[in-house]
Amino acid sequence: MRALRRAASALLGAALAGAMLGGPLAVAPATAAAASVPAPARLATASGQCSPEKLAYVEAEPPALSRLGAREAWETATGAGVTVAVVDSGVDPGNAHLAPVLLPGIDVVGLEGDPRGWTDPAGHGTAVAGIIAAQPVPTSGLVGLAPGATILPVRVYYADDEQAAERGVQPQTGRVAQGILWAVDNGARIINVSISSTTDDPVLRDAVRVATERGALVVASAGNRATAEDVSDSPRYPAAYDEVLSVTAVDAGDSVTEDSIHGPHVEVAAPGTDVLTAFHAAGDCVLGGSASSSYATAYVSAAAALVAEAFPEETPAQWAHRLMVTAARFVADERDDWVGWGVVRPTAALAFVDDGSAPGPPSPAYPAPVVEQPPPAELELGAEEDRLAPVQAVSSWWLLAGVAACLAALVVSRLTARRRRPART
Repeated sequence: MRALRRAASALLGAALAGAMLGGPLAVAPATAAAASVPAPARLATASGQCSPEKLAYVEAEPPALSRLGAREAWETATGAGVTVAVVDSGVDPGNAHLAPVLLPGIDVVGLEGDPRGWTDPAGHGTAVAGIIAAQPVPTSGLVGLAPGATILPVRVYYADDEQAAERGVQPQTGRVAQGILWAVDNGARIINVSISSTTDDPVLRDAVRVATERGALVVASAGNRATAEDVSDSPRYPAAYDEVLSVTAVDAGDSVTEDSIHGPHVEVAAPGTDVLTAFHAAGDCVLGGSASSSYATAYVSAAAALVAEAFPEETPAQWAHRLMVTAARFVADERDDWVGWGVVRPTAALAFVDDGSAPGPPSPAYPAPVVEQPPPAELELGAEEDRLAPVQAVSSWWLLAGVAACLAALVVSRLTARRRRPART
């Protein structure tokens, strides 16, 4: 089955590659019963040469930008005026790519000396923020997919090591919920959650609902197999909530991989392998030897920021719909559990005109047009008999004539026979 999935995913990648060318809230404290969430994996450098102590830059542009049609999309929107919250491990202001766009955030963990979320020992939140809104830096090709956006750091965990676990500063669904509520209360329109849990926590579910009602779109990871205790293709939260845009990762060839969690909760996909992004305070680095839905989620959050700038009057559900309905996929009106509705295409999402008629996910704003079928032709009673009446009449007369002729011939024959018979004596 896995061999079949790999073969099918390679074919999917080739097809997708071709398609791609074209009021204040009271923040509730985290509950003691909140379920723990596996922390995202430690940053894995694809080159193995990046160090948090050594400043380094990569001259090449992130390959995902060309695959996502970034420059074409930037002709319409850059994410300007849109605040994207990164609910994660914090963001490092020492990174030159992020310092210009970093807003004062919050630390819900309680790390001493940093109430704004402006440190990031894990490096994960910084990497996510770089994918979204990294600013150009001399000698570096790194730039975020939404370079006009601003980043709001929301620290919900400290690190992913054993010491962090002992201190109780790993992710918890209650802390993630608290972070989401704080983010929307402080201006976030897009909320990136590159964290997932198998626990359907009512506190988290309610936070997502409130954020959506307040006009923010939550974009969340569908899950990574490498960092999951449960490696089955099962629902992950908050990704599986209806209001959330759930993201999985594809590799460098836009093919699905076994690295990500798949299932009915998956809605879209984005690049998640060999990602060039911000690295601690040390410039940038290529991360992710295996596909990571954390990074893919960041790319989709950035795409959502572009859409939110271009269509500020629309609802979060409409922004999500734009990204789903225009995603690259095999069959226009079908999704699957591997990539959902397909790999996002920001340019197409920005150009999309919704009237409810597009094949794919149903529009949240417009009903599907009713296709009127012509009424069936009414059959008049007796119509067939009337049409055949003349023919039947002629046929009847010919039949009667034939019978009469036969009878006449029989009479004549008998009379003739009598005349020839000799008289009796």
